[in-house]
Amino acid sequence: MEPCQPSFDLLDPVLVSIGPIPIRWYALAYIAGLFGGLFYLIQLVKRPQLWSRDANTAAAPYDRRFLDDLLLWVMVGVIGGGRLGYVLFYQTAAIWERPLWVVTGITEGGMSFHGGLIGVALAMVFTARAHKAPLMRVADGVAAATPIGLFFGRLANFINGELWGRPTDLPWGMRFAADPLCLERHPSQLYEAGLEGLALFGILVFVIFRLRGLARPGLATGVFLAGYGVFRSLVELVREPDAHMPEALQGYVTMGMILSLPLIIAGGYLIWRAFNRAPVGGTARPAEA
Repeated sequence: MEPCQPSFDLLDPVLVSIGPIPIRWYALAYIAGLFGGLFYLIQLVKRPQLWSRDANTAAAPYDRRFLDDLLLWVMVGVIGGGRLGYVLFYQTAAIWERPLWVVTGITEGGMSFHGGLIGVALAMVFTARAHKAPLMRVADGVAAATPIGLFFGRLANFINGELWGRPTDLPWGMRFAADPLCLERHPSQLYEAGLEGLALFGILVFVIFRLRGLARPGLATGVFLAGYGVFRSLVELVREPDAHMPEALQGYVTMGMILSLPLIIAGGYLIWRAFNRAPVGGTARPAEA
């Protein structure tokens, strides 16, 4: 069978090779996301008025030293959790069929957002306890910065020609070289970059800068979790369904939807909780008669 001719020549997944070591766009996307997120979080920490309603006592709940330590453990959580999550959620049989590939196959791609989220959550708990920092406020800062990493990560998926969408006859449908059917498909990677990355980042900017959301612990985290869960579930409607799902569910429910449902529920609870408690530096809500 001849390889599928893509709609246009995408960037080579390998930017440059240094001897036997390939430098891939996928790896660079993770670096850009992590350090871009760190830079943005530093800017938030430099604005103490965002973290409290009382201008006289406003202060960020952690400093640059804490963020540097957090970055290290978040990197471990993203890579380790993302890879293990991908294997457990999508390639379970690989654990006993080709266990070495679980580690070595990371160079081919294969990372799970939901696994990475669990890894980052553990990293936040570990770092917050080590520095005696308020965990929920650490989570709010990380949530505010995470869409930056999601944006670059989805662009890397597109460059790799992976995680394409379902067949479509829309004018922007694309053929991907690795598609064995060579069909015009939704560029679902770009949909996710726009929704999970740009749109979710914009929503969080509004919550943080216009609604002073960082003064309500848990609000930014809740908006991120619920927003990601909704956007991911919407894109799953046009993303190529998981082949390993039970046949009766194929076409209706995907693994991405199943894993996103708890995020939507948890996010909704955190939003409700944040608005039913007094903001930092604010006054408590009057009791109902």
